[in-house]
Amino acid sequence: MTIFDIFTNQLLNGIVLGSFYALVALGYTMVFGVVKLLNFAHGELYMVGGFAGFLLLSFLAPYLGPGWFGVAVSMVLAMIAVGFLGVVIERVAYAPMLSAPRLSILITALAVSLVLQNGMLTLTKGQYVPFGARRAIRVDQDRSRRMGSSVNAGRAVACFLGSALAAAAGTMAGAYYGSLWYFMGFLIGLKAFTAAVIGGIGSIPGAMLGGLILGLLESFGTQLPGVGSEWKDVFSFSVLILVLVFKPTGLLGKPEQERM
Repeated sequence: MTIFDIFTNQLLNGIVLGSFYALVALGYTMVFGVVKLLNFAHGELYMVGGFAGFLLLSFLAPYLGPGWFGVAVSMVLAMIAVGFLGVVIERVAYAPMLSAPRLSILITALAVSLVLQNGMLTLTKGQYVPFGARRAIRVDQDRSRRMGSSVNAGRAVACFLGSALAAAAGTMAGAYYGSLWYFMGFLIGLKAFTAAVIGGIGSIPGAMLGGLILGLLESFGTQLPGVGSEWKDVFSFSVLILVLVFKPTGLLGKPEQERM
């Protein structure tokens, strides 16, 4: 294999991986921009989306075939289903906590993450599940209330879209890598959060940029002499530290002042 072939392969791998990170990071950013909540259950929505896409593809494959068309239809349906799941989670677990101390809502988000993760652990008995198609408002909320805008609807839309994007990433990752696991959302949740912070939490272009940076860095960094794939997480979190040291708001983020 020539150097050009290696470069091309790693570029493709980095873009694909970075796209998964970016999709999940977009969900973090959208929810944070509207609700000011770091939804640490977002990685688990990615995992649930992957399993939802798999179940839908298993049902639809006799009618649509196991190829990429069937995957695409299953992905769209999984996005809708997990989008509504995100809205239910927001209404049941997060909305009642919005006036509580921020630490309380963060603990609630972690609890939701554990519920989703252990629920899928119970259903799958912790086994890898093969995926059959491997080849194939950022707004001032008080002012919005005074103007008559529906803040609840804005939060619901943000949670729906963010969850739907996570489901899209989970379904595509299952089809691309060929397997699903109940714990698959944990690390990508951390990486996507890292991508969102690197790009600037609350910035949609920043989330996309951060995801692609992480994907390409991991892909090319593991090709350095004497460096294996086990070092990719070191690269990711080292970049996070450097960005926070030299530009705490992220590459495209802007400092926000608290409104009084």
